[in-house]
Amino acid sequence: MELYLDCNATTPLDPQVVEAMLPYWSGHYGNPSSSHRAGRIAKDAIERARAQVANLVQTTAKQVLFTGSGTEANHLAIIGMASTFDQPGTIAVGATEHASLQGAVVAIQQQGWKVLELAVDENGLLAAMAIEQIREQRPELISVMVANNETGVIQELSQLQHTDAKLHVDATQAGGKIPLDFPTLGADCLTLSAHKMYGPKGVGALVVTPSLLLKPLLSGGGQERGLRSGTENVPAIVGFGVAAQQAAAGLELRSQQQLACRTHLERGLGQINGVAIVAQQAPRLPNTVMCLLSNIEGETLLMQLDQQGVALSSGSACQVGKTTPNRVLTAMGVSAEQARNAIRISLCRDITIEKIDQFLAVLEKTLLPTATAWSAVG
Repeated sequence: MELYLDCNATTPLDPQVVEAMLPYWSGHYGNPSSSHRAGRIAKDAIERARAQVANLVQTTAKQVLFTGSGTEANHLAIIGMASTFDQPGTIAVGATEHASLQGAVVAIQQQGWKVLELAVDENGLLAAMAIEQIREQRPELISVMVANNETGVIQELSQLQHTDAKLHVDATQAGGKIPLDFPTLGADCLTLSAHKMYGPKGVGALVVTPSLLLKPLLSGGGQERGLRSGTENVPAIVGFGVAAQQAAAGLELRSQQQLACRTHLERGLGQINGVAIVAQQAPRLPNTVMCLLSNIEGETLLMQLDQQGVALSSGSACQVGKTTPNRVLTAMGVSAEQARNAIRISLCRDITIEKIDQFLAVLEKTLLPTATAWSAVG
């Protein structure tokens, strides 16, 4: 049995994505900056993909900048915006942001920027106090994720729209899972990543408003309107475009199917002693469930499940191997001890009720000896 339940870490390549990419590995290998026919074919493919990604977030192609990853897009957004100010200011960031965003914030902090960490409540939603802090301290920049990669919690972004700050939203995990409408989000820029939506690794995008000022991280040939120099990764960009097109098609139906499976999963988890679901009443991505276990560390359970062919995680894939408690959970008020006992189940789009039942059976069987031993000690 092989059950992959870690689709927030990465997704398998869609077969249509693979098919679309193949010609650009061999036959259509021209440099997009070249003026000859081979170059024009590559350039046209990039522009086609740009339109496909733009359509996913209901915007225009000229507002999409391709990068080498979601991490790079986050850095371009934060460092690129901060670099346009004459002097350092203040950036407000959610307490549960992804490590890649935090890394960009540290970079501008070293340049003199102050950081206002926005507290979250027990569900991982921005606390009322955090919104009040924004009004009082009037930061120049704000960055908040659309949906958390670990808990799946979806933020209410409308409360951030009526400020003077430049707003960046990280939609890496939300892209392809929930509808996104860039013009109505009120954001100045938005991050996407292909490999979170059944596209290739090594390509991301920053969607920007026409009026946003950015300074590039990389200089050279002036690709991507001078904001991301370097010869474009044409096959990956083509794959990103098709993945975005596939994600946009049938989004509502897939979301409903995943939600039905998630509901079935949570019902089953509720029947297992010592399992609690994080932020169960909050708005969440339809594919994501984070659990706290009462008597076994998350990493220990992951290894036991892996031996039985089940793949899931204890949180962000970018944090694996670190011994510190899950910082997203501790920001939500979960104790450090409890936070170590977390697992994340993130469903793929081919999930079925039958697969959920298989997982629940394996999980219950794996937890039973631990629960029995715990009961004997008690």
